[in-house]
Amino acid sequence: MNFSPDWLVYVFASLVATFILVYVFLPSSVPLAGEETKTRLTYLQERKETIYENLRDLNFEHKSGKFTEADFESMHSSMEAEATRVLAEIDALESVRA
Repeated sequence: MNFSPDWLVYVFASLVATFILVYVFLPSSVPLAGEETKTRLTYLQERKETIYENLRDLNFEHKSGKFTEADFESMHSSMEAEATRVLAEIDALESVRA
């Protein structure tokens, strides 16, 4: 049997590709070093800050003329409703902790 070095390259490349795919797509149950697991309250507080930032951006873009009044009102009311839901859940979680 004649072994050429080409098949070794293909086998090695396949093994490396398989290792990379498994490493990237296999979910890790252990947090990485320096990575903390987020609580629901932490997530909600980060979400609240994101919503507030989006509202500030929306107001700025509306004042600069990028949105019609109808579009602005629609997006603004949607963001306010989401902020209300997030704030209510934060209050509920904080009252349980206290």
